[in-house]
Amino acid sequence: MTDHTIGSREEWQAAREELLRREKEHTRMADELAQQRRDLPWVPVEKEYRFETNEGTRTLAELFDGRSQLLIYHFMFGPSYEAGCPVCSSSADAVNAVLPHLHARDVTMLYVSRAPLEKLQAYKRRMGWAFPWVSSVDSDFNFDFGVSYTDEQVRERMGPILDGEPPPVLLQMAGATGTDVAGYVSEGPGMSAFAVADDAVYHTYSTSARGLEFLMGYYPILDRAPKGRDEADSSAFWIRRHDEYS
Repeated sequence: MTDHTIGSREEWQAAREELLRREKEHTRMADELAQQRRDLPWVPVEKEYRFETNEGTRTLAELFDGRSQLLIYHFMFGPSYEAGCPVCSSSADAVNAVLPHLHARDVTMLYVSRAPLEKLQAYKRRMGWAFPWVSSVDSDFNFDFGVSYTDEQVRERMGPILDGEPPPVLLQMAGATGTDVAGYVSEGPGMSAFAVADDAVYHTYSTSARGLEFLMGYYPILDRAPKGRDEADSSAFWIRRHDEYS
């Protein structure tokens, strides 16, 4: 028998109306936050970054592909990885389907990782994705935008964990990507936004950690299911690549 609150239709309707009031407040707040993101000052990108792409070496400006806005997802796939991060992969599944709609609004979106281009291409074929994915293997790009870390930075940030028994989720993710824990945490997820105007490229916005949940289309859907995300008692992270669920 369920231990959840049981009520009448009238009780449900009253509770739903109160929740709807708060949901509308949340929507208005989200609109205000979106405007604040757009109002951030633009920072000129003066460093000449270069990326390996399917069409050869390209600059950051060339990645815009003729559009005025560029969104880059920093995908966790480091040089020591044998496969991409399962969590990054789960969000990429959702983004892959919306590219035509982004293009219609003058936005290019692509992915960047530090792994060699050949590894990225092979993994992209496995996952069945169509979005552009470029390698920053010989670039400071990911380091400069705070999503990749040198060996010294990893040791400084994670030393006690690396010297002890890492949490099960780190062991799980490291194993899933074919590297060790130190190699796995040398990368982090993130998204950076750029604009081009008057032949100059500007950095306009970045986010990471839970700020990336807007790309994980399954989470807002699960949030409306009776059990929600149902993650509280999970001893290991449940997310897998889409071809790995039993």
